[in-house]
Amino acid sequence: MLDIKQIRENPESIQELLNRRGEGKHDLQPILALNQRQRELETSRSQLQARSNEIGKLVGQKIKAGSDPNGAEVQALREEGNSLKAKLSELEPQEKELKAELEALLLTLPNLPSESTPIGKSEAENVEVRRWGDEYIPEHSNSLPHWEIGEKLGIFNFERAVKVAQSRFVTLIGAGAALERALISFMLDQQTAAGYTEILPPMLINSQSLTATGQLPKFAEESFKCEPDDLWLSPTAEVPLTNLYRDEVLEASQLPIYMCAYTPCFRREAGSYGRDTRGLIRLHQFNKVELVKLVHPQTSEDELQALVQNASAILEALKLPYRVLELCTGDLGFSATKTYDLEVWLPASGKYREISSCSNCWDFQARRGSIRFKEAGKKGTQFVHTLNGSGLAVGRTMAAILENYQQSDGTVKIPEALQPYLGREVL
Repeated sequence: MLDIKQIRENPESIQELLNRRGEGKHDLQPILALNQRQRELETSRSQLQARSNEIGKLVGQKIKAGSDPNGAEVQALREEGNSLKAKLSELEPQEKELKAELEALLLTLPNLPSESTPIGKSEAENVEVRRWGDEYIPEHSNSLPHWEIGEKLGIFNFERAVKVAQSRFVTLIGAGAALERALISFMLDQQTAAGYTEILPPMLINSQSLTATGQLPKFAEESFKCEPDDLWLSPTAEVPLTNLYRDEVLEASQLPIYMCAYTPCFRREAGSYGRDTRGLIRLHQFNKVELVKLVHPQTSEDELQALVQNASAILEALKLPYRVLELCTGDLGFSATKTYDLEVWLPASGKYREISSCSNCWDFQARRGSIRFKEAGKKGTQFVHTLNGSGLAVGRTMAAILENYQQSDGTVKIPEALQPYLGREVL
């Protein structure tokens, strides 16, 4: 959530930054008008409350000084006090209603892009930062897509998953299930060694949690809701991990907090039909190891670079070619102010595909979820900065291994770093 004070004091600059996102005009005028009405009501209420308190003291003073409690002077004060209380009882619900309307509008605004985020209208204007592993790109040009490899090896089946659920689900079988499990363990071991604390959070989460991290209200149609419990299937472990600290005030000495978690993730992928209808790239249910950081605002930019390196380390250990893109303003996620995407090379399609998205959200999520910290010797509190990134999407990693490590005889080599986890060198 954006700071209403910042909007009120710098509406032109906030509007210009929002316009950079290129997703339609976000009109700040209704927000400013509501805030003005709310502040006027708050001022009136404060003045009435102050007068009401003053009258209460005056009545006591008059009676103590000898005035008749039932006399005209005291009765006049009491009548004025009753009149003020009646007005206050009318103003308080009006102010509460205005506050709710204002918050509802603020929740629809995306985060502001950072000044260093490249300006652009779409993913076509993302900026490539670097590439790694060109020497590991397979030389053969007749690569099979991973779904064909997996079906030939008998390690996953899509048709049977449709019988159990519907399209865009997969059943992993034998070595396929073992490979998925091996990847999860490998990723968690790598990230805990890098300093992250492993968490196993709830998979069902409430609306307040989704609102805090920015999935609600904007992306309700992309999530699976469990009626009538006000619980949703988690779209990413970013949500439960960040919300573990919702409505808390931390000590500055507790920062930074690094967390990682393996969870299944569930997404409707609304608006994506017709894209990646085959294979492991775009499923309704997929496994992911997520990285989340809660940090001091002064360190969040450095923490983002470190987060990208933590995610990249998995690809490098598996010797999977990848590139890093800095997303332009038109391709930023709703809650992000700056994002780097990691894209892994998939030989069958001859292109890089996203496997991790690492974002700095500044205080956007922390403000929505009221996650603050207090520094020793200083008054007041500050909002933490939150960061998140995949470390990595497991199914897409499996797809990349199958395609990059396929052999001419139909077998698939297992990356050396993964062999101890899987207990075999070849599929």
